[in-house]
Amino acid sequence: MKRDFQTFLLYAFSFLLLWEWLRPVEQVTSTDHIELFVIFILLSFAVSFLKLKWIWKTILKGWFVLFSLNKVHYDTGFFDFSWLSSFFSNLITNFGLILTRDLLAITNEFRTFLFFILLWLMVYLVHYWLLNRKRIFIFFFMTLIYITVLDTFTLYSANLAIVRTVVVGFAVMGMLTYYRILAKEQVNSDSFITRKWMRPLVLMIAFSVIVGIISPKFEPIWPDPVPYLKAAGNKGGDDVNGSGVSKVGYGTDDSRLGGPFIGDDSIVFQSEAAQKNYWKVETKDHYSGKGWIPSDTNPYHIAGDKIIPVSSIPSNVEARDETASLSLFMDYTHLIYPAGIQRAQFKRNYTLEIDSTKEKITILDFNSTPIAPDSYSVQYKIPVYAATDLRQTSEPGQIGEEFLAKYTQLPETLPERVKELAESITEGKTNWFDKAKAVESHFSGSGFIYDQKNVAVPGENEDYVDQFLFDTKIGYCDNFSTSMAVLLRSLGIPTRWVKGYTGGDFLKSSESDTSKQIYQITNNNAHSWVEVYFPNQGWVPFEPTKGFSNNIAIDFTSEERTPAAAETTVPPEQKPQQDLEKDSSSSKKNNQSFTFNNVWLSIKTFMSKNWKWILLSLVIVGGAAGLIYRGRGKWIPYLYLLQFRLRKKDENIGKAYLVLLDQLERYGLKRNEDQTLRNYARYIDTFFASREMSRLTDRYEQYLYHQKLPEGSWKDSRELWENLIKKTIA
Repeated sequence: MKRDFQTFLLYAFSFLLLWEWLRPVEQVTSTDHIELFVIFILLSFAVSFLKLKWIWKTILKGWFVLFSLNKVHYDTGFFDFSWLSSFFSNLITNFGLILTRDLLAITNEFRTFLFFILLWLMVYLVHYWLLNRKRIFIFFFMTLIYITVLDTFTLYSANLAIVRTVVVGFAVMGMLTYYRILAKEQVNSDSFITRKWMRPLVLMIAFSVIVGIISPKFEPIWPDPVPYLKAAGNKGGDDVNGSGVSKVGYGTDDSRLGGPFIGDDSIVFQSEAAQKNYWKVETKDHYSGKGWIPSDTNPYHIAGDKIIPVSSIPSNVEARDETASLSLFMDYTHLIYPAGIQRAQFKRNYTLEIDSTKEKITILDFNSTPIAPDSYSVQYKIPVYAATDLRQTSEPGQIGEEFLAKYTQLPETLPERVKELAESITEGKTNWFDKAKAVESHFSGSGFIYDQKNVAVPGENEDYVDQFLFDTKIGYCDNFSTSMAVLLRSLGIPTRWVKGYTGGDFLKSSESDTSKQIYQITNNNAHSWVEVYFPNQGWVPFEPTKGFSNNIAIDFTSEERTPAAAETTVPPEQKPQQDLEKDSSSSKKNNQSFTFNNVWLSIKTFMSKNWKWILLSLVIVGGAAGLIYRGRGKWIPYLYLLQFRLRKKDENIGKAYLVLLDQLERYGLKRNEDQTLRNYARYIDTFFASREMSRLTDRYEQYLYHQKLPEGSWKDSRELWENLIKKTIA
């Protein structure tokens, strides 16, 4: 093969196919520095494309392998050649281990070396299939099997990988088929023939991929095998020590936090509401150093249609009433509810059992047996907090000592540096709200990483929060929310840990109520966050997890508030039932104002609802624009014909001749760099079997060298020019 653009594309596509083999390695194994292996296969394809001699190929690739081994496994510099003796000694030792079949004792350094050799061989095989066999289907098929098996049985998600592989694989196979046909028919290729071949290939691939992406898809027929494999490997049920791989979703035991988990897109419920909400299930108040446990339990019962006395919003906080309907897909006997819950409405008469400490609400039938309803609706309030009111709290004030001790509890073993960090983060802040916001913001820019897999488990003598804040800084919502709660508690600010679900994904607009949308919440939306208690505002949610937002409404523009805002609020668990009834009846409906958030929400809703059509429209418009551009050689001439037909001056021959040269080149009759105009004109005349190009060239040269033509000569010249232009259109 030649070193032309088509060959370059073949090598580039082959590199992308082989890259797909490396993408999952970092996720499913403990292998690091994947970028070095990617650069190595890129270098290998590059030297093959450039057709370097085998000796130079070997030197370049061998040098890169040694450089990478030095970078990963040695502390000394690459040009400090003392490390080479250790490396070769390591090679001899590991070859001996292979001969004795003691494979588990092989060092990581030797494993890295073997991996480079494997990639070297794979690049050679791909290069052989490209050049000699001009077939790559087997490698393409093996790549598809590889990524789909990993997608099924590991944590790796191959959704995009499959699309990339299909696009690249079809492109390579189409190009190789083209080259095989040329070789079989003994036809010399040129750019014109290549374009005619590649155009339908690109259209076919684009059409297939677009249809595959936007077409409706069946749900999986078989359940995800990963949880079953994990469970079979565990054989002891749930991993109570938190050291194994867990499955994401709501769980009841939070006494041992930490460790990785796998995703699960099983649908939990669907909500029909005016906006996304965070959905609560329970709160926990006692931090043990390893996780969260409830301090006590105090259940009581109320009728299912009564006001629910949990976390009520004080009457001095502006709020608006909302309703939402939930359709459940899992048998959950506990109520899933938004903050500010007022009532729950069921199709039957149920009783609610409320744990006042955990604020967990269990649904009971007439026999006091937990029951899982198929659906229910909730009435709740959405508060709009005023920053001026939130900033009024700088001391516990009239909060009861027992309440304060309960929600500022910390283990005696908590390292002192946690409190020192909290004081450092909030230095200069004089009120609880600014301190809470400072701690919340701390996690967004201090080197913290959101990750669900590479999450450590604290050792026997390690604190869960201390490990995350100072050692790993890698984790998911439990790490972030627990750390914020502990940091605030160390400052004497009452805080609790909340479990539930995020708002889910937009599914569609409600057919029965155009002001509402339907959201789908899966196990992947299971989440935890923080609530901070303010004496005059109640429990206020905060979201420290990197990449998440709870869209709580806080008005930062109000300079003054009514005196009622300074009232002290009794904690919800101490508030009488009649006061809660009064709060519910006296709430004021809030008219939503035109804000940037509302506009942005409308845009996101529209994009979420119509993203497939928007994507399809962009692809169609882009494809049409590309086709129009690629076919410009057939429609641009008509514009030129119209443009110059209206011109009368003899000097127009200068611009018209240059336009003709461009059009002839687009047609495929390219002029060589060292070719004179007269010689090129004879070539054109030979091609079209005429004398028009030579006659037009004579007149152009006369104009070019003398800047003057006989008056009226443009009329005859235009006829020659138009004839030549029209011949390029046919």
